[in-house]
Amino acid sequence: MPRLDEIQIRDPFVLPDPARRRHLLIGSTDANIWSGPAAGFDVYSSTGLQDWDGPHPAFRPPSGFWSRTQYWAPEIHEHRGRWHLFATFGHDDPAVRRGTQILVADEPTGPYAPHSDGPVTPTDWECLDGTLHVDALGRPWMVFCHEWVQVRDGAVCAVRLSEDLTSAVGEPVELFTASQAPWAEEIRPSVHEPGFVTDGPFLHRTADGTLLMLWASFRGGRYAQGVAVSTTGSIEGPWRHEPEPLYTADGGHGMIFRALDGRLLLTLHSPNRTPEERAMFIELEEIPGGLRVR
Repeated sequence: MPRLDEIQIRDPFVLPDPARRRHLLIGSTDANIWSGPAAGFDVYSSTGLQDWDGPHPAFRPPSGFWSRTQYWAPEIHEHRGRWHLFATFGHDDPAVRRGTQILVADEPTGPYAPHSDGPVTPTDWECLDGTLHVDALGRPWMVFCHEWVQVRDGAVCAVRLSEDLTSAVGEPVELFTASQAPWAEEIRPSVHEPGFVTDGPFLHRTADGTLLMLWASFRGGRYAQGVAVSTTGSIEGPWRHEPEPLYTADGGHGMIFRALDGRLLLTLHSPNRTPEERAMFIELEEIPGGLRVR
């Protein structure tokens, strides 16, 4: 049974499962997630968040599956009595754009099978990190990133989904770009043109009704976790950026969950270096209109 610090993982996502008194952990876990063949997604289980049972296969690509590489950022969401895995998939052919596809299963641990017909992100966009948001009217949306490698100033966008989560409805709406956040800084990698990164959006509504979005970018050359606030309480914003990141020690792509012991926890991966990345748990508290680290 591996300890948390023994599991190489990026983009960690934790699903509390009170009925079975467990937490489920899933993320990007291929030894080399950047290139080469991808195995799939695995899930781990724990009662106390330190020792984890697993890995157990949650998704393995079926014969003829369109993607064989860059399996990233899986998230488990319950919707209408079934479990849905939102995950990013890449392709060896640069003409085939990276995007988020939705998978489905009868149990949160899987096995998951394709649900949408390929990615639900636009086919001519480089996209990643789709997450589910259900608005106050009960309408499902997917929030995702339009990648900086294509548009230079990475954007966070939202698109309505069909009620069965099989397809997009209408055109995406741009919510904000990375450069609009006062803390986000341009990166200058050797293999791409300089640009501003958006990664890992995740929505959290506080007890006072404030709608927050976690998202990641870079500050001082290191990965950082930021927070944006919807000034209307709606997914369509406008969005106001907190002036300072929530976490700056080379970690990000976070999400928030309520642990079985009642604590409000942020999980993210740090450091942002392969193969050293590990999941971290950081206790949070809600304050009027926002969050702070305890």
